[in-house]
Amino acid sequence: MLTMKEFIFPAIPTRVLFGCGTLSKVGAEIERLGHSKAMVLSTPFQAKDAEALAEKLGGLCVGTFTEAAMHTPVEITEAALVAFKGAKADCVVSLGGGSTIGLGKAIAVRTDVDQIVIPTTYAGSEMTDILGETSDGQKTTRRDPAIRPETVIYDSDLTLSLPLEMTMTSALNAIAHVVEGLYAPDRNPIITLMAKEAMQAFKAGLPVLMTDSQNLEARRQTQYAGWLCSTVLGYVSMALHHKLCHTLGGGFNTPHADTHAILLPHTAGFNAAAVPELLQPVTDIFGDTAGGGLWDFAQQINAPLRLKDLGLSEADLDKAAEMATQNPYDNPREFNRDDIRQLLQNAWEGIRPAV
Repeated sequence: MLTMKEFIFPAIPTRVLFGCGTLSKVGAEIERLGHSKAMVLSTPFQAKDAEALAEKLGGLCVGTFTEAAMHTPVEITEAALVAFKGAKADCVVSLGGGSTIGLGKAIAVRTDVDQIVIPTTYAGSEMTDILGETSDGQKTTRRDPAIRPETVIYDSDLTLSLPLEMTMTSALNAIAHVVEGLYAPDRNPIITLMAKEAMQAFKAGLPVLMTDSQNLEARRQTQYAGWLCSTVLGYVSMALHHKLCHTLGGGFNTPHADTHAILLPHTAGFNAAAVPELLQPVTDIFGDTAGGGLWDFAQQINAPLRLKDLGLSEADLDKAAEMATQNPYDNPREFNRDDIRQLLQNAWEGIRPAV
C-alpha cells in the first residue's frame, strides 16, 4: 500500500506535440508563439536535416547554426549568439539530441527568446529547466525557469534513422533520470508512476528494436518512455549518478550517453544498498538486483559496459574521484572519495554489480 505524505507537484508548462509526422507542425508553432524569424540549430552531423527543415519553414526561418557540440561548450554558444543576433532571429528551433538542445537553452537563457525543441534521441534534456555548460574542462549545471523550452515536438518518424547503438545508449541515459527520480528528496507519487511506466516501456521496446530497428510501434513506445524520463528529470533533483557523469563528461570529454549507460548499473547498485525499498521498481522490472538487473539489460541490448573503452585511464579515475567529491551534494547514501574511486574502478573494468 502506498503511504501518502505531503508533496508538491508543480504544473508542467511545456506544450508537447507527440506523434508521427509532427515535424510538419513546426511552422505553426513558431507562429502560435508570435514569432516569424526562427534560427534552426543542429550539430554538424545533422546539418542536412537542419537545412531541410529551414527550407520547409521558408520565410519563417532566417538562418541555421549547425555547430552544436557535446557538453555545450561556452565558446560554441558565444559563436551561436553572434549568428543569432546577426540574423535578427526571434526564437530558436533545436533539432537533435542533448547537444543541440543544450545550445538552444544556452541561447534562450541569455536572450529570453522562446524555444521549440524537436528531440531525435531519448537523452531527455527537452522537458527540463536544466542547462549544463562546459568551460576550461569543468561542466557546471544550473536550473532556471527561463531555460525550459516552450514547445517540444516529438516525431517518432525522426527516430527511425537513429543508429541502433545510439538508440540503446540514449535510452539508458534516459533511464538514469528516472532511477535517480525514484530516490530524489523532492519526488512525489506522480514522478514515481512516470518512472515505473518509462522503465517498463523501454524494457518492452528496446529488445524489439534490436532485431527490427524500423519497427515504428517500438520506436513510438521508446520515444514515449523518453518523454516520461525527460519529464521526471525536469521536476526533481539529481544525485550521485548525474554528478559523476558531468564530472567525466566535463573533465575528460567522454561521450555523454555512453557515460550514462556505463555508470548507471554501478550508481544504482551503490544507492540500492542504502535505499532498497525506493529502488524496488528497478528490481521488479529488470530483475535480480537494481544494479545487477540494469547491467544485465545493458548487456542484452549491446550497450557499452566499461569506462576503459571510452579511453579513460586508471589515473583519470583518481582525478575524477577527487573532482566528484569536492563539493557536497544530496545523495541517499553517504560516500567519500574512496567509495567513488572503487565505484569508478568497477565501472572501468565492467564488473557486474552485486547489488
